[in-house]
Amino acid sequence: MKSSILTLAALLGGTALTFFSIGGTSASAQVINGTPGTPSATITIDGRQIPPPPGQFGGTTNLDALQSTPYWQPQVVPPKSAPNVLLILTDDVGFAAPSTFGGVIPTPTLDRIANIGLRYTNFQTTSLCSPTRAALITGRNHHSVGFGVISEASTGYPGYDSVITADKDTIGTILKANGYATSWFGKNHNTPSFQTSQAGPFDQWPIGMGFEYFYGFVSGETNQWQPDLYRNTTRVYPYLNNPTYNLTTDMADDAINYLNQLNQLDPKKPFFLYYAPGGTHAPHHPTPDWIKKISDLHLFDKGWNALRDQIFANQKRLGVIPQDAQLTPWPDKLIKPWDVLSADEKKLFIHQADVYGAYLAYTDNEIGRVVKAVEDMGKLDDTLIIFISGDNGASAEGSPAGTPNEMTFFNGVDVPVQDQLKFYDAWGSALTYPHYSVGWAWAFDTPFKWTKQVASYFGGIRNGMAIAWPGHIKDPGGVRNQFHHVIDIVPTILEVTGIRAPDAVNGITQTPIEGVSLAYTFDKANADAPSKHSTQYFEMFGNRAIYHDGWIASTLPYREPWNGTAPIPKDIVNGVTWELFDLSKDWTQNNDLAAANPGKLKELQDLFWIEAAKYQVLPLDASALTRFILPRPSIVAGRNDFIYTKPIVGVPLGTAPSILNKSFTITADIDVPAGGGNGMLVTAGGRFGGWGFYLLKGKPIFVYDLLDLARPRVEGAAALTPGKHNLGFSFKSDGPGLGKGGKGTITIDGAEAASGIFPNTIPFALEASETFDIGSDTGTGVDDNDYQAPFAFDGKLSSLRIELQPQP
Repeated sequence: MKSSILTLAALLGGTALTFFSIGGTSASAQVINGTPGTPSATITIDGRQIPPPPGQFGGTTNLDALQSTPYWQPQVVPPKSAPNVLLILTDDVGFAAPSTFGGVIPTPTLDRIANIGLRYTNFQTTSLCSPTRAALITGRNHHSVGFGVISEASTGYPGYDSVITADKDTIGTILKANGYATSWFGKNHNTPSFQTSQAGPFDQWPIGMGFEYFYGFVSGETNQWQPDLYRNTTRVYPYLNNPTYNLTTDMADDAINYLNQLNQLDPKKPFFLYYAPGGTHAPHHPTPDWIKKISDLHLFDKGWNALRDQIFANQKRLGVIPQDAQLTPWPDKLIKPWDVLSADEKKLFIHQADVYGAYLAYTDNEIGRVVKAVEDMGKLDDTLIIFISGDNGASAEGSPAGTPNEMTFFNGVDVPVQDQLKFYDAWGSALTYPHYSVGWAWAFDTPFKWTKQVASYFGGIRNGMAIAWPGHIKDPGGVRNQFHHVIDIVPTILEVTGIRAPDAVNGITQTPIEGVSLAYTFDKANADAPSKHSTQYFEMFGNRAIYHDGWIASTLPYREPWNGTAPIPKDIVNGVTWELFDLSKDWTQNNDLAAANPGKLKELQDLFWIEAAKYQVLPLDASALTRFILPRPSIVAGRNDFIYTKPIVGVPLGTAPSILNKSFTITADIDVPAGGGNGMLVTAGGRFGGWGFYLLKGKPIFVYDLLDLARPRVEGAAALTPGKHNLGFSFKSDGPGLGKGGKGTITIDGAEAASGIFPNTIPFALEASETFDIGSDTGTGVDDNDYQAPFAFDGKLSSLRIELQPQP
């Protein structure tokens, strides 16, 4: 450690004062660009510890500033050649959905990135949303950073608690500390669902994970017409009084405004922009003009079997699968072939696919606007663009028949085709929350088997990717077939920017990055080089696989991914069936070699357990939807009595009192104005699943919106008189059990006013993008025939109490 002594030529009380300026190993030991101490001086840090230690003061200090010399610490900037980075991740897009990888849905933006850069055909994700996203932003396996599963299903084990610990910081933190402007737009599914309220903490939000600006939603999905939207940590409602609003366009607008503002204020500052639109996760919400554009193309009229054959031929023509690749068989026992469907089924399913295709094309178009903004600033040639088409395989969470409301899947409900046809004309509008049928998911994963959620087969984990860096990638339009994984993106960005992974962040030693850079593939000479990623495990809901040096061992799914309530294996460790594939000869996992080569299978099975122990995969858990209702350490944990004395809105459901599967009582002290008596007292959820207790024309009403399929209610017979009243609603469940019905009773000033029977209730989840509100209703209402949001209560709400009676 070096020190310098600054002596002040002054005496106080006859004693000389000596000041010490202590400096350790710091940025000051590194090369400073420009004149040291001046406001324009900059420095590129070594990045071993971030933020870097304070630099030494290089000026002089005396009693009088006229005899002293100031010294500004240099501003941190990235290495001179570091490019901007635009990281794009779409949602639930199967490998074969976009035109770039053989699909029939036009995706000209993804096509463009591939044509000026490279197309990656052997890129793997984790089979589910937030696990892939956690791996993407940390460069580590999803269990290593607590995201063995989505946060809504998190459990109290290190690999599954949905907490990214401080020893595994993100690429946002690294690049921000090295001088980048960092931002995140769209889906944030990496804040624990139990830490999403206005009370914080916010260290697991984007702004706490190294992203200086965030504009998006904090959940697995959102309504694109009335989104659950935040700017940084503040909820915003741009859709109010804006009937044509759609988040897909709004998000692009905000990103473009952000880039233009940064470019005008500080044109030399490089940006790292993480762009993660909701498309194409359900609900499928494109604008009407895009639905018409895609419908007019008649892309899906011949059905999913013919589509699969068409895509397979396109893929071979494009060279995104080997010429000897085999098309895996259609699963006749799971999904009906197109030719046996009824006329009504075909009509409905074609429309479902048209709306989905419109959503993907619309999403791609808006991404194109962001890319065009970068180009218009003259920065395209200095921007590394990584475009990952989907965070897992195509989603099968719409049931074999699809659904006008995806929340039916999350509650184990199938909607008959005839009931769905009632929503035909509204499909994709704000009046639906739709998802297509499983047959389309299987087709959009051509040529592979299975879908999203299935971690052992490429239909669940293989996603297309394009990377462009104009002027630096010398093989535009090239195809790369090396095996790689989503954990390889962070090390790739670090290599390209010339920034090292830190040893410590905020004084906390960091665990090693677990991925490997794929930047070696940018060189045309390495087009056919062996992959540098030799081993990779996969696991989701107990289903698992292990890849090693061109072989993969995979467990057969124990349930269909569209059946979240199916029985689980009694022995998830040993009670599963394994298959074995030689990927050097079998690109699509079509020829099982387990019986022919038991030695290789045993070798890979043993390797899986080694990797599982290394990366916090244990214990295996095969449960699915039942995990959604487990208690978690939120602000409501351990509480059964809640008292509110003022209106509050926008409380995420994971941090609010839940009435699911239990008896409960609501009481409210209110003052009804003369001529009034309208408005929401308390509600949770919305149009596609929720409940509300409110006054309508003076009458107290409790409505239980059962997934937009039925709305049982209890309603008082007479309007309340003006003045103070004590209102109550109590529900006595028929439980124990999930989704049980019961009796509901309304009381007015202690006397029973009305009662009714609720045949059943919602067992697992209310509408995912809605909230808990008191005094008004944000988002959508629970009964459009009664009111439209925000439906603020026109009287005074003095207090509201919710008392829960959990099942024994």
